[in-house]
Amino acid sequence: MSKPAFSRVMLPLSLVLAGCAVGPDYSAPEMALAATFVNGNAAPIGDVAAQRWWLAFNDPVLSDLVDTGLAQNLDIRLALARVAEAQATARATGMPALVGGTVTGSVTRSGESDGGGSTTRTAGFNPSLVVDLFGGERRAREQALAQLQGVDLDAGMARLVFVSSLVSSYIDLRYYQSALAISRETVASRRETLELVQRQRQAGTATELAEAQAQVAVDEALAQLPGLEQGFYASAYAIATLVGRPAQEILPRLERGNPQPAPRGSDVAAGVPADLLRNRPDIRSTERSFAAAVAAVGVQEAQLYPSLTLGGNVGISGNNSWSFGPTVSVPVLNQGVLAANRDRAVAQAEQAELTWRAAVLSAIEEVQSAQSSLVRNRRAMEANRRATESSQRLVDLSRQTWEGGTTTLLDFLESQRSLATSRLSLAAATRDTAASWASLQIAAGRGWRLD
Repeated sequence: MSKPAFSRVMLPLSLVLAGCAVGPDYSAPEMALAATFVNGNAAPIGDVAAQRWWLAFNDPVLSDLVDTGLAQNLDIRLALARVAEAQATARATGMPALVGGTVTGSVTRSGESDGGGSTTRTAGFNPSLVVDLFGGERRAREQALAQLQGVDLDAGMARLVFVSSLVSSYIDLRYYQSALAISRETVASRRETLELVQRQRQAGTATELAEAQAQVAVDEALAQLPGLEQGFYASAYAIATLVGRPAQEILPRLERGNPQPAPRGSDVAAGVPADLLRNRPDIRSTERSFAAAVAAVGVQEAQLYPSLTLGGNVGISGNNSWSFGPTVSVPVLNQGVLAANRDRAVAQAEQAELTWRAAVLSAIEEVQSAQSSLVRNRRAMEANRRATESSQRLVDLSRQTWEGGTTTLLDFLESQRSLATSRLSLAAATRDTAASWASLQIAAGRGWRLD
C-alpha cells in the first residue's frame, strides 16, 4: 500500500533562511478514482451543491417545511455559531498576533504630616513586534483559515443532514397517512360484507360460522390502525423538532393530507466519482482539515528555532526616558519536547489525509448504494402496482361468484385480504422509491449551499 501523499512531500526539518516558512507547503491530496459509478454513465454533473432537489416532489407543504427549517433548525444554527467562532479565531492570527503593546499611566499624591505634599505623574508606552523569522505565525494563519473554511463546510453539511432527515420523515409521514386511508377503506369494506352476511343469516341463507369469519376480517383490519397512527404522529413530531416549531403548530397542515411524495420529471443523474470532490461538503471539509493539519506542522516546527522580538519603552515622569532593542530567545533545554510536538503534528496530518481518503470512498459507496436501491425500488413499485390491479380484479370476481353461490365466503374474504395487502405493499414501495431517490440526491451532494 502506498504511503499518504503527505509523507512523500514532507520537507526536511532543518533550519531555513530567515523570512521563509518552515514546515511542508500544502498540496491538495490526489486519489485514483473510477471513471464511472457502477451501472452509471460517464457524464459529469458539474456543481450541483445549490440545487433545491426537493422541489421535484412538487409538494408545497414539504417545500415550506424545508425553508422554515433552514432558518430555524438548531443544528444548523449551532454550526453557524461555530463559523462565527472560527472567523474570530482567524482574525486573531497573522499580523495582529505579532504586534503587542500597552499604554500605562498613573498619578500618585504623597504628603507629610505638616501638610506639605507633591503629585507625581508617570506614563509609559511598551510596544513589541515579534519578527516571524521562520513563518510560524504565517503557518498559524494558514491553519486558522483552513479551519474556518472547514467549519463553513460543516455548516453546509448540517444543512444537508437536516434536509435529508426532514424529507425522510415527511416521506414516512405521508406513507403512514396513505396506509391509514387504505386500512380505513378496508375496514369499511369488510363491515359492509359483515352486514351483508348478518342479513343473510337473518334470512336463513348464511351460517353463524360465516358471520364469525366476516367479524374476524373486520377485527383484523381494525387492529392495523393504532400502529399506523403511531407512525404518523411520530413522524410529525420528528418534523416539528427538525423545523424548530411546536408540533401543535404544524399538525393541522400535516393532518389535512397530501399524496405520497413522488419525484416528477426529475433528473436522477449522480455524475461521476470525481464530481463528489466538488459537491460533497463532508469531503471538502476533511480536505480542509488536512490542510490545517499540514499548516500545524509548520507551527510546531517553528517552535524549535530562535525567536526575535523587537521591543521598547517610552516613559514620561520626572525624567523622560526611552529604550529600544531586540530580544532573542533560543529554546535549548526543551528541544526534546518541541520535537515530540512536531512529530505528533506530522502524525496528525497523516491521519487527516487518511480521513479524507476514507470520506471519498464512503461517499462513492453511498452513491452506488442509493443508485442500486432506486433501480430496485422502482421495479418493486411497478410490480406492486400490477399486483394491486390484479387483486382488485380478483375481489370483483370473487364477490360476484360468492353472491352467485358458486364460491364460499372464505374465498371472498381471502381476496379482500389479498387486495389490502397489495395496496399497503404498493404504498410501502412508493415510500421506498421516494426515499431512495432522495438518498441519491443527498449522496451526490445536492442542496447544501444557499445562494
